[in-house]
Amino acid sequence: MEYKDYYQILGVARDADADAIKSAYRKMARKYHPDVSKEANAEDRFKDLQEAYEVLKDPEKRRAYDQLGSNWQAGQDFRPPPGWEHFAGGFGGGANPNMGGFSDFFEELFAQRGRRSSHGASPFRMRGEDSEAEIQIPLEDVFRGAKREISLEVPILGPDGRMHRERRQLSVKIPVGIAEGQRLRIAGQGQPGQGGGPNGDLYLRVRYAAHPRFRAEGKDLYQELAISPWEAVLGASVSVPTLDGQLRVKIPAGSSSGQKLRLAGKGLPDSKGGKAGDLYAVLQIVVPKELRAAEKELWEKLAAESRFQPRPD
Repeated sequence: MEYKDYYQILGVARDADADAIKSAYRKMARKYHPDVSKEANAEDRFKDLQEAYEVLKDPEKRRAYDQLGSNWQAGQDFRPPPGWEHFAGGFGGGANPNMGGFSDFFEELFAQRGRRSSHGASPFRMRGEDSEAEIQIPLEDVFRGAKREISLEVPILGPDGRMHRERRQLSVKIPVGIAEGQRLRIAGQGQPGQGGGPNGDLYLRVRYAAHPRFRAEGKDLYQELAISPWEAVLGASVSVPTLDGQLRVKIPAGSSSGQKLRLAGKGLPDSKGGKAGDLYAVLQIVVPKELRAAEKELWEKLAAESRFQPRPD
């Protein structure tokens, strides 16, 4: 039978780590999946990719495969070395029910127990792949924590070997201070296992939902605070909204648009119990659009009396 170079099939080096192997598999599986690929040999390539990943993602199978050494090359006629059945016979083997079976090469190496099922050995089992989706979380839930029922579509590999999307209702616990980009793990909600193997997990990558008032940068929050011209000139005490209610802050006399007022510790909390972020109120001076006659007269008097020059040049 033909020797299969699983590293070459996945396009990775023999010393590639688990993350590199997983990344390469996902990238090539998307390219050659029979449902989306236009390649003439897509189905065969996809089967080879699944077989290679099944071996190289499993530390024991990979270690056994590497014991063959580097003398074998793709295309050579292959027979397992003497004594191999004692080395690899402890692995489960057998066909992949979703893709019509693994190759003879895989069966020869790893299906020893499958051919000795009369002795009570277990059949081939494979854990399902992990899935990933995105979830948008309101800043209020980040601030206080919450438990939410969500509905989302996740990619699922069906029993016919085809990828489709399935809508699920899930209960999700949102911890206080979860950071944007962090992932929430929901055990057992990933791809189904094969041969009685366990399901993979679902990872929800967190994104902060747009807020009508606040903008998040890390743990810090920013908001625009509108003030009148006389509040900017004379100073004032105004009410400022936070995620924890209203606070009164002092506007310094002589403030300008764009000036920031820092409210220490009023940003987002830290998920590990560390220091909370700050809230910055960014001042925006707002002028009246319409004036009564008396108001206009006062502004004209101020313009005539004032020595202030905003453009000294």
